[in-house]
Amino acid sequence: MSGFEGLAMPLLDSLYNFARWLAQNQTDAEDLVQETYLKALRGFASFQPGTNFRAWMFQILRNTFLSSCSKLERRMTIALDSEEEDGPELAIENQTPETLFMNRSNSEQVQKAIDHLPAHYREALLLCEVEEMSYQEIAEILSIPIGTVMSRLSRARQAVRESLSGSRQTITTGSRAKNGRQRIGSDL
Repeated sequence: MSGFEGLAMPLLDSLYNFARWLAQNQTDAEDLVQETYLKALRGFASFQPGTNFRAWMFQILRNTFLSSCSKLERRMTIALDSEEEDGPELAIENQTPETLFMNRSNSEQVQKAIDHLPAHYREALLLCEVEEMSYQEIAEILSIPIGTVMSRLSRARQAVRESLSGSRQTITTGSRAKNGRQRIGSDL
């Protein structure tokens, strides 16, 4: 079992992060990771040394999530805890409360844009950008060709860009209207 522990334990945080994005809920993500480790431990004898253990674990996690979707009550809320796990953000010399607010707001907008992606785009994007996996690893985990990985990533990135530019335009338009620079529908 020490061979399994040595390979699997360094992946715990990455697997949990991916599970959190998939399940959209801390408790469900914890259950998903626990089930993944249980299945991986039981099937460790079938793992072929020399192959990509990380991709194997992520594939088990994804398959466990997909097979348990009907069992898990999926909550479509933004996965932000009311309690900060890392503690409160502290202002650095050049950061003001306004810049901290804008940074947090931008982060929340990106997370919201990713949350609204179709699952197959979101998975590919998170595996590539958050988990820093290669296209080959993503293709193995998702059981799709590399060309499909590249296509999904391109479409996911474009959808996130469009979502963010729409959010910024709405914020900009709203602030201009408040300042009186732009009055929408003032002739009505």
